[in-house]
Amino acid sequence: MLKTIKEKATSLDKAEIFRFVLNGVIATLVHFAILNFNIHILHFKLVGLANFFAAIFGITTSFLGNRFFVFRGHSDGVATQSVKFVVLYAVLAVLHGFVLFVWTDIYHLDFRIGFVIATGLQVIFSYIGNKLLVFKNA
Repeated sequence: MLKTIKEKATSLDKAEIFRFVLNGVIATLVHFAILNFNIHILHFKLVGLANFFAAIFGITTSFLGNRFFVFRGHSDGVATQSVKFVVLYAVLAVLHGFVLFVWTDIYHLDFRIGFVIATGLQVIFSYIGNKLLVFKNA
């Protein structure tokens, strides 16, 4: 397993990484656009609820982009990939929250810096998890 990870890490596909980053930017823009739509057009009173529904659209955009644009040569069906994707993103959400908790609540450091660190880790682990687990090649 470690040999496979090391081999994959040394053969990074720069075009794939670019597509991954682009897909993430697009998914984030969809999330943010739907959030604004929910608040300003649909007049959601609870921003957290508006964000929850917007996040569903952003996550769906991310999944579809990863499946059809970023990681093109995958072996599993859409149902299997969907489950793996949801589990991966649940783990990443816990990781993000844990890093921010330790950074701000235990060490009392600036939450903005902690957010950037947690997000950076999330992006790295998201790429690795999507490449090796969710959208792996046959």
